[in-house]
Amino acid sequence: MQEPLGQTGTEQVAVGREPVLRLTWTDRRTEARGYLVVHTLRSGIATGGTRMRAGCTLGEVEDLARGMAAKTAAFDLPVGGAKGGIDFDPKDPRAFGVLQRFMAAMRPWIEAHWVTAEDLGVPQHLVDEVFASLGMGQSYHSAIRRSADPARTMERVHKGLNAQVPGGLLGDVIGGYGVAHACLGAAKSFGWAVEHTTVAIQGIGTMGGGAAWYLHEAGMKVVAVGDAAGTLYSPDGLDVPALLDLRDAYGEIDRTRLPAGVAQLPRAAVVGIPADVFVPAAISYAITPDNSYDVAAKVVVEAANAATTPEAEAMLAGRGVPVIPDFVANAGAAAWAWWLLLGWVGMEHNDVTTAEDSFRLLRTQMADKVGSLLAAWHSDRIPPRRTGLAMAVSDLDGTETTLVIP
Repeated sequence: MQEPLGQTGTEQVAVGREPVLRLTWTDRRTEARGYLVVHTLRSGIATGGTRMRAGCTLGEVEDLARGMAAKTAAFDLPVGGAKGGIDFDPKDPRAFGVLQRFMAAMRPWIEAHWVTAEDLGVPQHLVDEVFASLGMGQSYHSAIRRSADPARTMERVHKGLNAQVPGGLLGDVIGGYGVAHACLGAAKSFGWAVEHTTVAIQGIGTMGGGAAWYLHEAGMKVVAVGDAAGTLYSPDGLDVPALLDLRDAYGEIDRTRLPAGVAQLPRAAVVGIPADVFVPAAISYAITPDNSYDVAAKVVVEAANAATTPEAEAMLAGRGVPVIPDFVANAGAAAWAWWLLLGWVGMEHNDVTTAEDSFRLLRTQMADKVGSLLAAWHSDRIPPRRTGLAMAVSDLDGTETTLVIP
């Protein structure tokens, strides 16, 4: 288990404090362990996904909950941060039952205080199946029930999540869209032409796949993607849409049908691919002191939660490689979900469609935030994480807010 991701000074006071709640659950049928950590409550509510992986620990979930608290504050959301985690193999045929029993055990918090969603190893459709089986309708249940008109809010959420856009359903790709615009914002800050900027992506599931799609659409050259089976590399750029079509349910690409000219490299090779931008979009703690010197990119954009350990991030900064932290770069899905709940998007004001409204707000906010983080880096070599936490610290002090859902 890595140390918490807090910083020093004022930021450490806000982010490094004790969480509101730690819960540990044991599944009597499989002996799987599950955890819920609520780091902050605002308006009596907290938000954060539920992950499942063999080896998941309470410390890991606590780190992720702390990151969610920073994420909601950085995007000015009137809610706190939490996270769920289950120590179990998501490919095990018993995984759905384990997830169902975990959610049933957490029901008192789900009913009143915790809004959850997909995360590593747990796709959103499984979360929704579990909630439906428990009679709670949708995983945003505890927020929707507070709405002035729950039925209307549920309809808005359902419509937004299922809006068809290039690349898939809006609810599936919006997080990757945000990561893509974090990368585009970094390129702009460094003065790189988009068409000459290269990117390597570790992980090609929901987040990494969405980022790859929208970067490819924007004209940035995706030269490498990595999944559990290895790294796929082409210095001239990969055919991203073709590769995405070859994915299975676990985000792994079928090697028997690869386009011509794609090199197959070891899984760890993606970290050291010579690219301008490296996007770790798979697992937490992907960049450690052991492999940080393998990073060949000029900037790291964290699409996975807690993708870089604090020690590795300091080592990268010492080499002149800034890290755009997860609580900014990958916050698109969480921020958008709350914008949708709060009616800030998806209301179709002035005949603007849900998708256009959502994309415009997210890319504008992401460009502003990434631009600010890297401006401080370029001028004073202040690590982007420190700048981001300083921007969010006023919201992380527990100030009470009022949640109003139309």
